[in-house]
Amino acid sequence: MKVKVKVCGMKYNTTAVAELIPDYLGFIFYEDSPRYVEKIDGAIPDSIKKVGVFVQKKIEKIVNIVAANELEVVQLHGKEDIKYAEVLRKRLPKHVKIWKVFHIENEFDFDQLAPFEPSVDAFLFDTKSEALGGSGKRFSWQVLQRYPSKKPIILSGGIGEEHLSELKALIAQHPLLIYAIDVNSKFETRPGHKITDALKRFIDEISS
Repeated sequence: MKVKVKVCGMKYNTTAVAELIPDYLGFIFYEDSPRYVEKIDGAIPDSIKKVGVFVQKKIEKIVNIVAANELEVVQLHGKEDIKYAEVLRKRLPKHVKIWKVFHIENEFDFDQLAPFEPSVDAFLFDTKSEALGGSGKRFSWQVLQRYPSKKPIILSGGIGEEHLSELKALIAQHPLLIYAIDVNSKFETRPGHKITDALKRFIDEISS
């Protein structure tokens, strides 16, 4: 199965990035982020799935934003607990996926994943930072060797073109596990403005 690509933190040049046809575009509905958007602007082909990134937002507001922007994925990027995920799952349309984010430094307790499995569709692993993402820093991918779940993984955190060979080796080791690669700050001129030629090279290479 070909690994998917998600370009996150879309804000300024959405239409230009959409022309590259990544699998997912991520939009951050978190007011404290420099990549915050109130709504999605720009022409997006139907083949690209839209991801809304939320941080402990009221469930009612998430439901409304999902409907208004026709989101296909809700990404929970904060400290949302199991009860929150369970309630959200019941409130969202069945076709909308939920990705739960966990932030990693050098170690990680994978036992905390199991209670979330009935309510979420995938786990996204990002580098732990004060900014809750977009730090440009990587965590050690060796940690994933101990991953116990069968849920798909979205790999995030400081990924750039310089990591392509290492990424390909990791995907080859875990072809059924690494579902998508999430890129953001390494492909920006400033928060929310993407470098399209670099993204095109990355998408073409990781998909080949």
